[in-house]
Amino acid sequence: MSMELDYFIDQQKKEILQTYQELHQLAEPSWKEEKTSAYIKNKLLNAGLNVRTFDEHFGLVAEIKGMKEEVISIRADMDALVQEVDGVVRSNHSCGHDAHSTMALFTAITLREHYPLPTNTIRIIFQPAEEKAEGALQMLKDGVLQNVKFLGGIHLRPVMEIPFSKAAPVILHGSTACIKGVIKGFPAHAARPEAGNNPIEAAALLIQAIKKLRIKSDFSYSIKMTELHAGESSNSIPETARFTLDLRAASNDLMSTLIEEAQHIIQTVSKLTETEIESGVEEYSPAAVKNDEGIRLAEKAIVSVLGEENLVPSCVSPGAEDFHFYTLKNPALSATMIGLGCDLKPGLHHPNMTFNSDALLYGIKILTQLLIEADRKQW
Repeated sequence: MSMELDYFIDQQKKEILQTYQELHQLAEPSWKEEKTSAYIKNKLLNAGLNVRTFDEHFGLVAEIKGMKEEVISIRADMDALVQEVDGVVRSNHSCGHDAHSTMALFTAITLREHYPLPTNTIRIIFQPAEEKAEGALQMLKDGVLQNVKFLGGIHLRPVMEIPFSKAAPVILHGSTACIKGVIKGFPAHAARPEAGNNPIEAAALLIQAIKKLRIKSDFSYSIKMTELHAGESSNSIPETARFTLDLRAASNDLMSTLIEEAQHIIQTVSKLTETEIESGVEEYSPAAVKNDEGIRLAEKAIVSVLGEENLVPSCVSPGAEDFHFYTLKNPALSATMIGLGCDLKPGLHHPNMTFNSDALLYGIKILTQLLIEADRKQW
């Protein structure tokens, strides 16, 4: 990274940290990022960037026009989780999306002010609804990847994955999905169970059958029931039980197999217990697929900013990211998501997650250099 860009970002530290804190306080859930989007839009416009908004949602796109129509891009997510924090259910930025938006925002500002005429058009995507695994698909429908040749992303990583001041050029997320279902039995008085058909017993059989599921594969996977709701009184057999199965797999093909096997088990339990079970797949996120070209660009950017000794080859994560829909739907796209070491503890999605905010500065430097490296390439 040039000394001019490095100096400019360091000089913005106070504003960067203030921006992060203000976004952290907004913390809006998926599809409701109204104030967050307006805040980011105002910052972008004040910096002289072109901004595109959408009528159907609060995502936005900023651009720096280049000499060519080809586009190089980075994407950040904006939404917060809804979770219980100190006994109160509220929106909470425990996955770092406020940090990601801050880094993407100041990457845009840095390039706008100190890299005024890129060869390729630079596009910064601020995406809603990542936590619901729906935002990337919506942005794709809105055409945000038109003419895009390279797409980068970044995500804070827990300390056990990547130490502070280090970064990985790729995060190898697995695929996740959930199967939500309703078991319909037949209600009865608890004193006459033979008159009813207890959906809780069907759920218990389903749990045991799921635990016995085995798939031959070189990749890791898991499936388990994470939600079960049934009954409103102690002396009645309920009519229905609602359940959720959480599915995780290290590859997309394995996830497809896992879903098929789970659905087969659900059908079998339905027949054995003579209950009706309606179920469907929701919140699906695809696994990452390594892109050598994208990884090379990220490696160059990380080494330029942090030095080769702070380059971590890759980061394997048991979590998921809807970023990978962009590449699933566009296999020829050069793309990668960078893992940023930031002393994050105790873990992502923990309601009291914290990280060293100094990492925001070198995250911005890495993203800025990543787009410069991508702009130097002949696409």
